[in-house]
Amino acid sequence: MSQDWWRHAVIYQVYVRSFADSDGDGVGDLPGIRSRLPYLRDLGVDAVWITPFYASPMADGGYDVADYRAVDPQFGGLDDVRALVDDAHTLGIRVIVDIVPNHSSDQHAWFQEALAGRGRERYMFREGVGDQPPNDWESVFGGPAWTRVADGSWYLHLFAPEQPDLNWELPEVRAEFRDVLRFWLDLGVDGFRVDVAHGMIKAPGLPDIGHADQLKLLGTEPLPFFDQDGVHEIHREWREVVDSYEGERVLVAEAWTPSAERTAMYLRADEMHQAFNFHYLTAEWTSEALRSVIDSSLAAVEPVGAPTTWVLSNHDVQRHVTRYGGGETGVRRARAALALMLALPGSVYLYQGEELGLPEVLDLPDEVLQDPMWERSGHTERGRDGCRVPLPWASSGPSLGFGTGGSWLPQPAEWAKLSVEAQAGDQDSMLSFYRTALRVRRENPALGAGLTWVDGPAGVLQFERDGVACAVNLSGAVVELPDPGSVLLASSYYGVRDGLLLLPPDTAVWWKL
Repeated sequence: MSQDWWRHAVIYQVYVRSFADSDGDGVGDLPGIRSRLPYLRDLGVDAVWITPFYASPMADGGYDVADYRAVDPQFGGLDDVRALVDDAHTLGIRVIVDIVPNHSSDQHAWFQEALAGRGRERYMFREGVGDQPPNDWESVFGGPAWTRVADGSWYLHLFAPEQPDLNWELPEVRAEFRDVLRFWLDLGVDGFRVDVAHGMIKAPGLPDIGHADQLKLLGTEPLPFFDQDGVHEIHREWREVVDSYEGERVLVAEAWTPSAERTAMYLRADEMHQAFNFHYLTAEWTSEALRSVIDSSLAAVEPVGAPTTWVLSNHDVQRHVTRYGGGETGVRRARAALALMLALPGSVYLYQGEELGLPEVLDLPDEVLQDPMWERSGHTERGRDGCRVPLPWASSGPSLGFGTGGSWLPQPAEWAKLSVEAQAGDQDSMLSFYRTALRVRRENPALGAGLTWVDGPAGVLQFERDGVACAVNLSGAVVELPDPGSVLLASSYYGVRDGLLLLPPDTAVWWKL
């Protein structure tokens, strides 16, 4: 396997509960993932990132970990992890697993001891102000970020009450997680996606914020509970651990920050290898917005010598087909967005099902919603279940090929036409386009070089990369470009007339220079 593979890799995110179910219980599992590894090889990805499969009460879909060294029985066992890693490596696919260090489950042995009055220093216990919480912080999932226990003290949870925040100022906590990393590295995983990498250290004194919109990252300064500079010492310790292993293991930060420059701080040479580019994910579908975020992203990482990453969807945000307008417009833009993203320098993250053009499921019945946001918000925020509906592999059956039984969230009937089975033989399908685009990217190593913008018609992004050019029409009307002759990839059909390439709206093309 090549060195610095992560600098240009295509990494596919698997939300384990919704990818493939091997035993018919309606929930995806590790053997299910293992059975679909050939599909990922044929898609053309370099690595797979798997969301948490650890022992958990599932208060937040596995992001509430009760035992960091055990697999939850509904997902399999340690032998299933070993077999999955071995099979993936045989197919040339690396395996990145989630690690959840900001908080544990309230069922973790440490927190149960804390409730009994022992080892409370491992968590963020504080005395309240009279009958009120210690400060005005709010949970990401809604409501106060503090819960009171029987003896009157309060513990901090930036997410659900079932997810108490750990005290990362304590050496014991740091030592424990370094050991957890070694446990999984010894088992053969190729790296970690670090959940809430920006939240492990809180501002000294846990000060009030004093404004209602406290969870939005505004301006350029970190919030008292997110993106504090103290997290970087922890990440440097972790980098020492992964660097001590052969095979170039990697660390990937989920770091929500106020700016691309703050994100780049996580990518210094002795810290994380990568960080998710959420500024790109949230950019509007306009040439001005996309060029601005591309420029700022590349400029921010240049001083630290790191690659940027590009991502359109994940398990926490609305699927981009819907975000880009839904229907035919959303699908057309999603195809163009993939072509643009794959043409940019750096690494690409795909979210399961985007290669099928799956939209967000917006009409899930209230009674099936499981995201803690739904309850914590008083049924005003429907949460993230709409992007987590299990994948359709077949055009028929009780769960469209997801498993032999049902699925933990219901699949729309119209997804039968979007299934892998329905799309695999259609050369115009989204799945076929993804396979083609990933193949063309691999066959053109010039796409690993730098980027030079080229002036073009208004509303068109056009750039060159050492022998390869890309143009994306975001203008809303057909534009004329000089006919390049040798087109490598087109997201939609285009025309040629009188020596001109007629590029329709929401269409991207690559060509050889």
